Amino acid sequence: MTDKAPWVTYRPELKVLDCTIRDGGLVNNSHFSDDFVRAVYDTCVQAGLDYMEIGYKNSPRLFPESEYGPWRRCDEEDMRRVVGDHDPVATGLKLTAMADAGKSDWKTQITPAKDSVLDVIRVACYVHQIPEAVDMIQHAHEQGYEATVNLMAISIVQEVEILQALEVFVETPATTIVVVDSFGALYREQVDNLVGTYLAAMEGTGKHVGIHAHNNQQLAFANTIEAIIQGANRADASMAGIGRGAGNCAMELLIGFLRNPKFKLRPILRLLQDEMLKLREEIEWGPSVPYNLTGQLNRHPREAIKVREGSDPDNYVAFYDQQVRDI
Repeated sequence: MTDKAPWVTYRPELKVLDCTIRDGGLVNNSHFSDDFVRAVYDTCVQAGLDYMEIGYKNSPRLFPESEYGPWRRCDEEDMRRVVGDHDPVATGLKLTAMADAGKSDWKTQITPAKDSVLDVIRVACYVHQIPEAVDMIQHAHEQGYEATVNLMAISIVQEVEILQALEVFVETPATTIVVVDSFGALYREQVDNLVGTYLAAMEGTGKHVGIHAHNNQQLAFANTIEAIIQGANRADASMAGIGRGAGNCAMELLIGFLRNPKFKLRPILRLLQDEMLKLREEIEWGPSVPYNLTGQLNRHPREAIKVREGSDPDNYVAFYDQQVRDI
């Protein structure tokens, strides 16, 4: 740990990304209303946030309109219907969408930035998808976007693979490489080590380290601020912590922690009061015992999600016994 107290001041280079619509869309198949997306957009602007992830730029073949809302595909007309002719200079907010390796028709879906309201493409991949991710980053960059990369499920990736992945990504135009705790399995010491490893790999390149934490063990906020203290300059969070399964770092906690006066908490609290309370009556997210267990066991939360959506969501002992048998 540092012998100073960096948390009592702020780094102007630290930027915050809201992933409410993108990660939250994994809870309801991206079926958010236009009014809700607009409310989140307005809140991000009023709160002084730097980026808003408006959804996925994924394949309409794999995520058809009959099953998934528009924010799984982020067609231009759908985004413009909500944000109009978005201006990042006037609003201080950049719009971004995530394109998954293996799930995006990126060669045709990611069109020139001059014709889009999007400013940033976030490429997401697992370690075995790195070759495609590199091509996606290059394509997005050539189309005029800022490109970043999320290397997912980092808690189950071997150190030698992480080091090689970083060597590869450092050579791409990606401006940020994000530490992604997909399973909510990491503890502070592991976050310290990973952020340090990413920073060392990017030293002298001008690239940034980001953090995207999941809340399976209720450590998303703690791990996010730990990553920031250790030098990560990009942080993801969502309103009320909405996101797949146990959710993400809660934006209201993160903004309450950061000292930069450009960030405003009151608009976020207004959104929680006016929108998120109603949404909690319709869909479930946030920590529960099954998610805690998958986090402790360093497993994908899909089985916990299945249990929570099933007929016996609170049979914790049966879920635990099944997980232990599967070890």
